[in-house]
Amino acid sequence: MNIIESPLADVFILEPKVWGDDRGYFFESYREDLLTKAVRKFHWVQDNESKSSKGVLRGLHYQLPPFAQSKLVRVIHGTVLDVAVDIRKGSPNFGKHFAIELSEENKKQLLIPRGFAHGFLVLSETAIFSYKVDNYYSKESERSILWDDPTIGINWQFPVTELVLSEKDRVGKLISEVDLFPLKDLYV
Repeated sequence: MNIIESPLADVFILEPKVWGDDRGYFFESYREDLLTKAVRKFHWVQDNESKSSKGVLRGLHYQLPPFAQSKLVRVIHGTVLDVAVDIRKGSPNFGKHFAIELSEENKKQLLIPRGFAHGFLVLSETAIFSYKVDNYYSKESERSILWDDPTIGINWQFPVTELVLSEKDRVGKLISEVDLFPLKDLYV
């Protein structure tokens, strides 16, 4: 498995080695020892999965401390545009984002640490999205940043008129209006 630094500090792309033949394929989707050596040790507490249709945009979501979450995300079926936004107060990358296409074909994963908002847009007819988290869901600490915040400037590569949004995502806040993370103490 290759663990590749993204343009945003602390966000990593995990690219598995895939072995395939006429029977199908095999790959290691997670290796704790390699991730610990390259990044840090994570204690994953929950695996989640969602299925969405083309044009569904979920995000940009995050949870406040002490319920902040790191996520290790991948696509089992279909294709999505996956986005991480740095919302750590004082970070040199504050407000910047990184976007990557994740698909069942490329089998890439994205490691999004605490202190980042996360979202994805389904580009295929359907997508099954899977992710590990290192903290449990907390409705009270969940927050949402507007997917089209002009300060962040994400190019979602999809017609805005065809997006499918939940009410929560439709009424998210601008990054200038949200509760932010300190640069330290996210893993205490």
